[in-house]
Amino acid sequence: MGLRPAAARWFELLTPRDQLVAALDCLAASGAVELQTHSQTETQVVVPDLDAKLAEYEELVQRFGAVWPAPQWTADRPPMDPSHTVDRALADLGAWQSAAEGRVLELERLQVEILELERLVQVLGSARPRLPNLAHLSGAGPFLAARLYRMPDHALPQTLSPSIIVQWFDCGGVPHLLATGPTAQVDELEERLVEWGARPIAVPAELPPDPADAAEAVCGRIDDLKARRAALTSQLEALHVQHRVAGARGDLEFSKWLARCAPALPATEHFAWITGWTSDLEGTAIRERLGESQVNHVFRFTEAPPGAQSPVVLRNPAWIRPFETFARLMGVPSGREADPSAVVALVAPLLFGYMFGDVGQGAVLLAVGLVVRRRFPVLGLLVPGGLFTMGFGLLYGSVFSMKGLIPPLWISPLKAPLTILEVTVVGGVVVLSLGFVLDLLQAVWRRQVGRWLVLRASLVLAWLGVLGAIFTGASLWLTAAGAVIFVAGRMAFGPRTAAHFAGSLGELVESLLQLLVNTVSFVRVGAFALAHAGLSAAVVGMAEATGSWVGAIPVMVLGNLAIIALEGLVVGVQTTRLVLFEFFTRFLLASGRPFRPLVRPEGGNGRHS
Repeated sequence: MGLRPAAARWFELLTPRDQLVAALDCLAASGAVELQTHSQTETQVVVPDLDAKLAEYEELVQRFGAVWPAPQWTADRPPMDPSHTVDRALADLGAWQSAAEGRVLELERLQVEILELERLVQVLGSARPRLPNLAHLSGAGPFLAARLYRMPDHALPQTLSPSIIVQWFDCGGVPHLLATGPTAQVDELEERLVEWGARPIAVPAELPPDPADAAEAVCGRIDDLKARRAALTSQLEALHVQHRVAGARGDLEFSKWLARCAPALPATEHFAWITGWTSDLEGTAIRERLGESQVNHVFRFTEAPPGAQSPVVLRNPAWIRPFETFARLMGVPSGREADPSAVVALVAPLLFGYMFGDVGQGAVLLAVGLVVRRRFPVLGLLVPGGLFTMGFGLLYGSVFSMKGLIPPLWISPLKAPLTILEVTVVGGVVVLSLGFVLDLLQAVWRRQVGRWLVLRASLVLAWLGVLGAIFTGASLWLTAAGAVIFVAGRMAFGPRTAAHFAGSLGELVESLLQLLVNTVSFVRVGAFALAHAGLSAAVVGMAEATGSWVGAIPVMVLGNLAIIALEGLVVGVQTTRLVLFEFFTRFLLASGRPFRPLVRPEGGNGRHS
């Protein structure tokens, strides 16, 4: 872990041309390489033009992707020759299409019919008023037609043929329409209804007249169709294996990936040259992966080409990485800026917990964070947030909004509101001071300490003098001294003109006012802590007003869930705002370039050898 980000290192990798694909796969699997071509060689790696063939594959995906297995490739079939690989994979998929297309069409037809019959069962069971004799409906024709439609929420068109009889039905709150009349006019009405968003519901022939008996008959039909669907699905799965669909898709996806990253890589007749940036600053992991895959190679670090901007690598342990999200909202710190993630890992949970202090609610946030953090990494922030919320809950003596279950280790917010607010102001001063400390550290890295002491330290001195005036007016001498040093420094580092002097005074006043506003902004932390305590007291009061535990329990459960959902969002937003606009503005420029590693295509389950 370090406060200073590391610059990615420029590397060169020489490998036999026939092992280029395996080498690229190893680099992508490492997650530590960003390719960037740089070469004065005239010969280029020639990857065959695969656009037309890959477009053919995309058409097949559009048509059959819903029934195909996911792409997959294994280490025993590395796609070394892109053209041959694509041809073989398309041949496998073509053979599958010939054998399976009829089954896919039948499966799609069954899916539609099952869906329509399930809608009909729902209508038969809940239509109000009841449908008329279904045998008469299904037997209408050829001159008369009776059609049933699931309608959108908006009204029926006003202009209807007087020959059509319509009847409305309610089914689970959804309007349905039965239209009866001459076949040609019903067909015309159906076109208009479909344009409006209505869905026709087919009524099978030979249904019993009673809706309950008809629903039972339709359910039997659905069971038969589902059995046929299961048989077709089993047949398709066998064809997937027979024609190597998953492997063919894996090879094609890999070839798409190769076509994106390989064409510009320079090469001679026998060797390929791969260049770029790596976050593996010693190269150990890359060399090991290439060695395990038996890729012949020469790997070395060299000077980056002139004008190339090195991407930045943030080096934080796993528990701090979720907090990198805050800095990335503004960009990425450069190699001469401080990575604030480690500081934010302490400041953000403290602010969050102070505003949301409750043992029980914090435990819920902790549990949610532990469950969802793998699927949604950013929500891993709920884990430290929940822990600090529980900690402040102990300090406030609050458990699921209830006071008195445990004694407060510090104070109850509603009994000492001024203390709650005063602490947040002190905390704001500490957070802003940390920002200046990081700014000083950056000045050390840039070898601008003298300039920082004149222009920034003087501003800090003036700021602290104003804050100290709350306790003693003598501290204003610090403000005066800081102001003099600041203006003198501005004049020393700039033109000695009246206009520049006036501008320096204006900058001093603006910067000082901004610092004071930033300090006062932290009062909102205390205000939200008091608001949380007040809302918790309101929930407890409503529960007590029910007069019994039977009524109190649901009120407490729903009330606490509402607090967790609503205040969790609001407090999270306020924490983010304070970190971004009060803390980061003191030092962070976010002028770095993010590291974008080469990523393997989806579907691989082994390394190519």
